[in-house]
Amino acid sequence: CWYNSVFCVQFLPVYIPSEEERKDPVLYANNVRRIMAEALGVSVTDYTFEDCQLALAEGQLRLPADTCLLEFAKLVRSLGLKPETLEDDLDKYATSAMKMKKEKVDLKEFSAYLEFPESHTLESMFALFDENEDGIIDIREFVIALSVVCKPSKTLETIQLAFELYQSENGTITEEDLAHILKTAMGVSQINVTHLFKAVDEEEKGEITYDEFYRFAELYPHFADDYLYADQMGAESSLDTSSLSAPNGICADFSPENAEDKKKPLQKKLN
Repeated sequence: CWYNSVFCVQFLPVYIPSEEERKDPVLYANNVRRIMAEALGVSVTDYTFEDCQLALAEGQLRLPADTCLLEFAKLVRSLGLKPETLEDDLDKYATSAMKMKKEKVDLKEFSAYLEFPESHTLESMFALFDENEDGIIDIREFVIALSVVCKPSKTLETIQLAFELYQSENGTITEEDLAHILKTAMGVSQINVTHLFKAVDEEEKGEITYDEFYRFAELYPHFADDYLYADQMGAESSLDTSSLSAPNGICADFSPENAEDKKKPLQKKLN
């Protein structure tokens, strides 16, 4: 059976909540957590076990250190979307997005699409996809990101869904489409897909189908390492996650405090 070994137990002084903390249990919990973290010499992070599963999922596309999908996953939870119904929600949103095709929406329309009232959380989620800061987003990108959160280890299922959202009438996508798909699926602002696209597009048609991509992925299951991450090694984008430390032995530390992101604005998928 599974167990943990305990080598040392440290008892901290009893923490008595202040009057303010008695009125605000979240404040009380956060302050206790901070004191425990200081005693352990570790940083505090708001990421959950599910976030760690997302970050370390063993799909064909691993999430990079600078992904915004962990932030997206937190916002999904904050909206009240339940893990047990996420796949049903995904099907509903995907069906609606396919009818909308390339149509972009503003915050009010996004609120109606999700059937959630406008809120700070919804605005923050909207901002992740507002690539040009012009107040409109491509709803297909939200659907792809939600698919990654729902099925982090099922890369090809997400890519198949993305092809259905982006493909032309003859069932093909372009290199530009593939770039949009993979940037969203990885939650990064920049990625070079040229080598990957050319490898899949053997006949140099300038467009590919999902079946062609699937056959290529079956032949080259490590295509991301060979055609995506390798292209970024000399770039500023930190797509290599192999050097990330795991201070708790389970999940790499994506703490905003360590990444010095606490004072930065919310990172968008695209800049």
